[in-house]
Amino acid sequence: MIEDKNPQRTPLSELGEFKLIEHLTQHFKITHKSTIKSIGDDAAILNHGKKQVAVSTDLLVEGVHFDLSYVPLKHLGYKAIVVNLSDVYAMNAMATQVTVSIAVSNRFPLEALEELYAGIETAAKLYNVDVVGGDTTSSTSGLIISVTAIGEVEKGDEVLRSGAKPNDLLIVTGDIGGAYMGLQVLEREKEVFKVNPNNQPDLSMYTYIVERQLKPEARKDIIELLKELNVKPTSMIDISDGLSSEVIHLCKQSKVGVDVYEDKIPLDPQVISTCEEFNIDSTTIALSGGEDYELLMTISQEDFPKIKGNPNLTVIGYMTDEDRGMHLVTRGETKIPIIAKGWNALKN
Repeated sequence: MIEDKNPQRTPLSELGEFKLIEHLTQHFKITHKSTIKSIGDDAAILNHGKKQVAVSTDLLVEGVHFDLSYVPLKHLGYKAIVVNLSDVYAMNAMATQVTVSIAVSNRFPLEALEELYAGIETAAKLYNVDVVGGDTTSSTSGLIISVTAIGEVEKGDEVLRSGAKPNDLLIVTGDIGGAYMGLQVLEREKEVFKVNPNNQPDLSMYTYIVERQLKPEARKDIIELLKELNVKPTSMIDISDGLSSEVIHLCKQSKVGVDVYEDKIPLDPQVISTCEEFNIDSTTIALSGGEDYELLMTISQEDFPKIKGNPNLTVIGYMTDEDRGMHLVTRGETKIPIIAKGWNALKN
């Protein structure tokens, strides 16, 4: 057999995370009736009797997803659980169990791992999930954490990314951009510390945004709220990679367009002031920042009276026909195409 001496080598950065997954799994076939929703959403949906099961998994890699020079291990353990639960809630499901696996180098003593698992335990208690298993192994390149989250949802109550219709309202929970700006503050203070290790950072001005980065929360409360309001979103996704990327996912999978209004995007005053300090445009940060773990959803206009005035939910736009495209409507009423500039682990 003659070997090809010049095999094609396509850089992963050309594809990005989602196109890579799509490419690698394009030939996978579903053979079990119990697989209701497979790859391509926040979580898979499996049919197991009276209720359906939501399953999601994530990797957190040192040097890619976190920097231990300013991320406390207890916070990291907490965050590792929360970011996975967020994917389950994005399916309109309630999380019930997690498994946690770690690969760890010999630079970590037992006490460090006790801190990590104390954060995991705290999150499990707060979100009422059971830690039911996992694995540990050695690593030659720092700390790697893999969490699988499992939840359940009544048949017919699951919400996918593919259900949005033209004229549906686009809604975001909470406010966005805080986690990214918290990261900018932490990165700046890290550089200052390198120059002068005796300098102790004063983060009191940035408490909210630093917490958004180090200790995010998943919006379990929103899933409970929607049930109370008797509102079932037509589509939903969590905001992990930036608003623009998530909007595009909803539009592409639902085959719709969108108009997002810049002046409706909810920003915390601390985000606005920190953007001004860093001379960064706050709308750019809201669109591209990521790691907020808020929920982005669409609802029928008929449900608007039920959510009107609710401080947890902000209408930021509406869905249009697919051929009208995806646009940001600026404060000056100019339409700008929305492009994905959010987090890409294979490039960033």
